Amino acid sequence: MANILICDDEKDIVNALKIYLNDPEYALFEAYNGKQALEIMRQNEIHLVLMDIMMPIMDGIQAMAEIRRMSNVPIIMLTAKSEDTDKILGLTVGADDYVTKPFNPLEVSARVRSQLRRYLQLGSGFVKQETYCIGGIEMDDKAKEVLLDGEKISLTPKEYDILKLLMSHPGTVFSPREIYRLVWKEKPLGSENTVAVHIRHLREKIEINPAEPRYVKVIFGQGYKMEGGRNV
Repeated sequence: MANILICDDEKDIVNALKIYLNDPEYALFEAYNGKQALEIMRQNEIHLVLMDIMMPIMDGIQAMAEIRRMSNVPIIMLTAKSEDTDKILGLTVGADDYVTKPFNPLEVSARVRSQLRRYLQLGSGFVKQETYCIGGIEMDDKAKEVLLDGEKISLTPKEYDILKLLMSHPGTVFSPREIYRLVWKEKPLGSENTVAVHIRHLREKIEINPAEPRYVKVIFGQGYKMEGGRNV
C-alpha cells in the first residue's frame, strides 16, 4: 500500500486526481495548501506527493523546500502550461517531476507509478529513524527508552511523544495547537494549557534547571522547539 498526498487549493482538481488514482494499492490523502500538506507529512508515512505551485497560506515551492528537509519522498508538481519559471524553481528546490494541467489521466497514473517504483522498489525510500541524540538526551524509539546523561528516565506516553516530536525536528518551532494535534491526534480546542502542563513535567525530568531550560525552549508567542543543550 502506497500513501499518496494530493495538495491543490482547487477541490475539483483534488477530486479529479482522486478519481485518476483510484486504485486499491493507494491510500489517498488530501490537502489544500502547503501548511496542511506539511501537517499531514508529519502525522503520516507518505510515499509520494502531488503538489500544486500556486496556493494560499503556503505555496508549493515553500512546502517542497520544507518537505525536502525531512524526507526524500518523490514530489510531482502540478503546473499550468504558462508556469515554466515555477517548474524550474520547483525542480531546483527538490521536485522530481511535473504534470501539466489539464491532466491526461494516463500520464498522471504513469508518472505516479514510475516515481513510486523508484522510491519503494529501488531502495530510495528512507529507513525510518529509530534513534535520536541531542546533547545529553538519547532516545531509542524501537525500545521506547530515553537516557539522560546515560541514565534511563521514565516518561509518560504523552511526554515521550512530545519529546520525540521535538527531537525529530530540532530547531523547528511547534505551536501548542500543532503539538496537541500531532500528539493527541485530536482537534486542538483549548489545548494550550494541556500542552503547557506536559511540557512543564517533561522539563522537570530532562532539565537540570527547568526554569532555565537547555533543551526545550519556549519561543514567546509562537511555541516550543528543541535545541542542543546549550544555554543561550
